[in-house]
Amino acid sequence: MSERLVVPSRAEVEREFSVVRPWWQFSLRFNVAISHSVPVVRLHEGETEGVMMRWGLVPSSAKGDLAQATGRARSDALHSAEAFRSAWLHGQRGILPLAGFYLWQSTEAGHRQPHYVRLVNRPVFGVAVVWDNSATDDDDVLESCAVVTVPANALLRELDSTTDQMPAILPRENYATWLGSTVTQAQELLVTYPQIRMVTHPVGPYVNDLELDEPRLIQRLPR
Repeated sequence: MSERLVVPSRAEVEREFSVVRPWWQFSLRFNVAISHSVPVVRLHEGETEGVMMRWGLVPSSAKGDLAQATGRARSDALHSAEAFRSAWLHGQRGILPLAGFYLWQSTEAGHRQPHYVRLVNRPVFGVAVVWDNSATDDDDVLESCAVVTVPANALLRELDSTTDQMPAILPRENYATWLGSTVTQAQELLVTYPQIRMVTHPVGPYVNDLELDEPRLIQRLPR
C-alpha cells in the first residue's frame, strides 16, 4: 500500500468535486507522506466542504497523541478496529483527491524501484478516507484522516508483492453516496478498482527524498 501520494492543484480538484464551502488552501504536491496536510471533501450539515486534515488518523480517545496516528484503515477492519470504529459508525467519511500515488517494486538487483500509479483518463480521482477529531488536554483540536484500503488488484500486487492492499478508489458517480449514505451502503462501495483502468511507469529515486517535491518525481524513466 502506497505511503507517498500526489495531490493535484486546487483548481483541478474543484473541477472534479462540487464543493459548496471550500475552506481549504493547498497547491500541487508531488511527494505527500503520512503526517503531511491533505485536502479532504466531507459533508457538514448537509453541505459539502473542503478542509485540510493531517494524513494519519489520531482517534478521539488518543487526546491528540500523534504516536497513535494510523495512515491506513483496512475496509474489513472498520467495524472492529478501535482506532476507526467510532468514526466509521458516526459516518465520518471523506474523500481525498489524488492525481496518483507511488509503489516500490523489489528488483533482482536488490533495490526497490519506485513506480508512479495513476488512472486512465482521470487526472483527478477520489480515494475514500475516514476522519476523526482529537482534542488535547489543552483543548487544541486535531482533525486527521486515514486512507481506506481494499484488496489490491493484480497490477498492483505484481508491483508490490509485500502487500495485498490498495487505496479504495471511488468512481465519480459514487462520491455523494460515500459521503452521505448509511454505513451499510458505504461499505458496499469499498471494492477493488479494476486494473484495466490503471497504468503505471517506473520513475527515478527522487521520491525517496521527502525534501524533493517537483514534477520530475513522476516522470517516466527512459527505457
